[in-house]
Amino acid sequence: MESFSSSFFLFLFLLAFPNVIAFTGTYGVNYGRIADDLPKPGTVVLLLKANKIKNIRIYDADHEVLKAFKGSGIEIVVGLGNEYLKDISVSKDHAMDWVKENVQAFLPGTRIRGIAVGNEILGSTDQELWEVLLPAVKNVYDALDRLDLTKVVEVSSPHSEAVFTNSYPPSACIFKDTILPYMKPLLQFFSHIGSPFYINAYPFLAYMSDPEHIDINYALFQKNAGIYDAKTKLHYDNMFDAQVDAAYAALEKAGFEKTQVIVSETGWASRGDENEAGASLKNARTYNYNLRKRLLKKKGTPYRPKIAVRGYVFALFNENLKPGPTSERNFGLFKPDGSIAYDIGFDGLEPSSASSSLLSLKDIGFIGWFRSAYSLVYTTSALVLLLILMQ
Repeated sequence: MESFSSSFFLFLFLLAFPNVIAFTGTYGVNYGRIADDLPKPGTVVLLLKANKIKNIRIYDADHEVLKAFKGSGIEIVVGLGNEYLKDISVSKDHAMDWVKENVQAFLPGTRIRGIAVGNEILGSTDQELWEVLLPAVKNVYDALDRLDLTKVVEVSSPHSEAVFTNSYPPSACIFKDTILPYMKPLLQFFSHIGSPFYINAYPFLAYMSDPEHIDINYALFQKNAGIYDAKTKLHYDNMFDAQVDAAYAALEKAGFEKTQVIVSETGWASRGDENEAGASLKNARTYNYNLRKRLLKKKGTPYRPKIAVRGYVFALFNENLKPGPTSERNFGLFKPDGSIAYDIGFDGLEPSSASSSLLSLKDIGFIGWFRSAYSLVYTTSALVLLLILMQ
C-alpha cells in the first residue's frame, strides 16, 4: 500500500512538473556539514522554512538529511562526490544502485530536484577525474532515464573559475585550451538534456588575489566607478554580474550561447588569516546583504538582461572542521548554534540570551507547520483540478 501511495504521488508530481528545473527560485543556500557542532537536520529544516529559503544544495546524499527534509517543500540538489566518479563512470549498474538508494528512495516526499556529479573537476589537479567526468554524468542520467526520473531530477556538474582564462573584461573570457577538449563534449551533452552551466563565482577570491588593483566596493556591490567592456559597450557596477557574463561569453565562444548560467556557489568569509585580504564580518555582511537583495529582484545581467540570475550562497553555517586557511571555516550565514553570524535580514534560532529579533524553535516550528499546511492544501487542490481537466 505504501509503495502504491509513493508511486501515485510521484505520478502526480510528474504531471505537475513536466520539465525539470532544479532551481525554481533565484536565491538558494549551500548546506555544507564539515563540522561537529551543527544543529540536527530537522532543526535546519525549520530554520530554512522560517527564513523562506526554498532551494538548497548539499555535497552528498546523506540519508538523515534527506529524511529530515521530507514534506518540507524545500528543493534540494544532492551531490555525487568526486570519490565515486571513477566507479560510476565504468559501471551503469553502480550508477543505477546509487540513484535508487540516494534519490529514488526519497521521492517524491523529499523534493530532490538535481544531482551534481562531482564538484570543480575540470581545472583541478586530478586529470584522471577530467576523463571520467562525462562518462559518470552519462551513466547517472541513463539511470534516471530508465527510472523515468529525467523530468524530475536534473543532472549537472559545477565548475570553478579555474576553467577560464582572460576573464577581464567579461567579453574576453574563454575556456582554457587544456580544458576545452573535456569541457566541450560535456557541454554538448548538457545542451542535449537541457542542463544549465553551473559556476562557483567568488568576488571575494578575486579581490583577495589582487587587492591593490580591484576596488573592494566593486566586489561588494557598493557605489563605485565600475568597469566598461568596450567590445559589448556594457557597463558593470559589480564583479558578480561581470563573472556571470564572463561565463556566458566563454560559453558563446565554445558554441553554446543558449546555455543558461547558474551560480552554484558564491559568498564572502567573515574571518580570515592575515594574508586573506577583505575577510571581515563587515565585508561578509555587506556582500551577502547586497547579493540577496540583487538576486531577489529576479533581474538579469548586462549581457543577458532577460535571464534572471540564480545563485546559491556559500554557506548556511560556519564549518569548524574544514581544512585550509581560516576563511574556509567562516563563510556561514549562521553560527553552529543557529544564531545569525551577522544581520542580513534572516532570523536565527534563539540563543540562551533571548532577543526579540530572534525566533525560538517553538515559533519556527509553528510558522513552518502553518506554511506547510497551506502549501499542502494549495498543491493538492491544484493537482485535483488538473486530474479533473484531464478526464
